[in-house]
Amino acid sequence: MRKRGRRAVGGGGILFVDVARIHVTGGAGGAGAVAFRREKGVPRGGPAGGRGGNGGGVILVADRRLDTLLDYSYRAHYKAGRAGHGEGKNRDGASGEDLRLPVPPGTLVRDVETGERIGELLEEGDELVVARGGRGGRGNASFASPTRQTPREWEAGEWGEERHIELELKLIADVGLVGEPNAGKSTLLARVTAAKPRIADYPFTTLTPNLGVVGLSGHRSFVMADIPGIIEGAHEGRGLGTQFLRHIERTRTLALLVPVDGEDPQATYDQLREELRAHDAALAGISHCVLLTKADLNPAAPGPPVSVDAPGSWGQFTISAVTGAGLDRALEGLWRRVRREKEAAAEEAEADPFGGSEAWRP
Repeated sequence: MRKRGRRAVGGGGILFVDVARIHVTGGAGGAGAVAFRREKGVPRGGPAGGRGGNGGGVILVADRRLDTLLDYSYRAHYKAGRAGHGEGKNRDGASGEDLRLPVPPGTLVRDVETGERIGELLEEGDELVVARGGRGGRGNASFASPTRQTPREWEAGEWGEERHIELELKLIADVGLVGEPNAGKSTLLARVTAAKPRIADYPFTTLTPNLGVVGLSGHRSFVMADIPGIIEGAHEGRGLGTQFLRHIERTRTLALLVPVDGEDPQATYDQLREELRAHDAALAGISHCVLLTKADLNPAAPGPPVSVDAPGSWGQFTISAVTGAGLDRALEGLWRRVRREKEAAAEEAEADPFGGSEAWRP
């Protein structure tokens, strides 16, 4: 029923979990009480049964200290606290305690049974109630009226909401590095950030996405993600398949890595674009640039520089992550593009805060 999306990173034994299914239950509401006042000097005391408390809810909270859904592969059931029952003297029962579950920013939540998209948590501190607690029942004091001065009715508390949900993590990065296995993605990430991805001279050394922060002068920075290698037919499940293509969807811009020492750089670029299009047409709409990597191995040197025909890209840079050649220019270009995309997104959100959804408009 669960543990789909669990993968081990070679060597270290660390798990990167990007999909998990859990069962969540809100706390039950408390029952109302039946009681009457019994006070000296008050021969006909009225009803005094309090209400039951409301059950606690199950709430997901985005926590940037987390980067996987690993904890949810070990435990499947989560239940919030139940509420206390009402008491005499018009005392209401205590509310149940909310259960707050931390998840990484970028987590999408769906109902397994219906397929309904419940919501997503994008920023630090975002909250999403996935199972509401049951409402507390009324005590007999709530049923009193001028014509019914000694009611004995009461209500049981409601059961909490129960759901089987799927958590899906999509990494959030400003720049996504896309390329075939051994295109130099991990080497580049290790060169320009403090990330320590695994690097070797054989394919698929990167089995999980890696994130790193690129720091530039003037306190400028952006987040870069190294997406595992894409091969021809990845959208059909070949190689590592589509399990990591989903992580590209939220990047602000893409950098397509094309090694200059390959047999046909143009064919490599065209294949990467086709795989993105085949997986999701929206991916083809994300702005992208071309990074011609491994310039230190350029077989054409000192002849004309290698280039590719990429009319849809916003830039083309020749770099070497080993020697550092061309990196400053490429990083400056990426930062400017990220800033432009952020400004455009902010303007769009300000113009339409409801994201085009009529259902949420007042």
